Amino acid sequence: MKIMSSIVAGVSVAAAIAASSAVYTVGEVEQAIITQFGKPVGTPIIEAGLKVKLPFIQAVNRIDRRVLEWDGSPSDMPTKDKLYISVDLFARWQIIDPLQYFLRLRDERSAQSRLDDILGSETRNAVAKHELIEIIRTTKGRTPLRDNLLTDQELAQDIGALVPITKGRALVEQQIFEAAAEKVRVFGIELLDIRFKRINYNESVRPKIYDRMISERRQIAERFLSEGNGEAARIQGNRVRDLNKIQSEAYRAVEEIRGAADAAAADIYAGAYNVDAASVEFFEFTRTMQAYGDMISDDTTLVLTTNSDLFRFFRGLQTEALSVREPASGADDGG
Repeated sequence: MKIMSSIVAGVSVAAAIAASSAVYTVGEVEQAIITQFGKPVGTPIIEAGLKVKLPFIQAVNRIDRRVLEWDGSPSDMPTKDKLYISVDLFARWQIIDPLQYFLRLRDERSAQSRLDDILGSETRNAVAKHELIEIIRTTKGRTPLRDNLLTDQELAQDIGALVPITKGRALVEQQIFEAAAEKVRVFGIELLDIRFKRINYNESVRPKIYDRMISERRQIAERFLSEGNGEAARIQGNRVRDLNKIQSEAYRAVEEIRGAADAAAADIYAGAYNVDAASVEFFEFTRTMQAYGDMISDDTTLVLTTNSDLFRFFRGLQTEALSVREPASGADDGG
């Protein structure tokens, strides 16, 4: 009895182990490939639920059926206009043929490595065919913002013109997507989307690019400064010209008024001093006395001839002084 009980217990345990090995479950986010001695058998299991397999000799290989992400490392590559840029991409993909995926790649690590090669190669090819502006810009019909203070002449110089875009970043991404999708399909993978995450200048050329950008902006600034200085010089010249014109016209008006006043004064003087001989003589006397005051000071020495008009009044004063002295001396003699 004991032997039979042991045999029954052993058979029960073996049956339980075999049953547990034969039954497995497939989740909602999984799909499975059944392999027998390492080789796939049957069709892929894509429906979730409780499944059965041969115990011990068959194995379950679970494959993710969710949308997976690929995040590549930044890589340096040249553009069509010979600028080296660092491009960082990301993509989304999904396993749609688990059998092909299992036969060619086996696991997600191998898939990620193959995506690195394919997406990196197609990105390099697409970037090399387009200029930098086509890769970083998307809007084609852009118009520059212009200051309302710009003149028609400045607008005619097309200041601030934008480089035209014929394709744009979205079309470049679409080209990379279409080229890579065909190549990854043979691995049972469907490429869902691809996008540029970051585009930057290469570290070695970044200082040169910045220097060139600074130089271009400095040239524009110097052009504006030179135009401003020219306009300032023109305005200053007009101001000086207008000021000189105003001063000359004012000076002319002053001289005309002064001449008219002098003429009127001369007429008044002439009318006042030409009444008779005595008034004329008085006028000559006052003008001579005025001239004395203007010419003679405390340390002035005059050398005059006896025929000078200035000396004439001195001579008259000397004669009057002598006539005053002579009567005085005659009175003394009489006494």
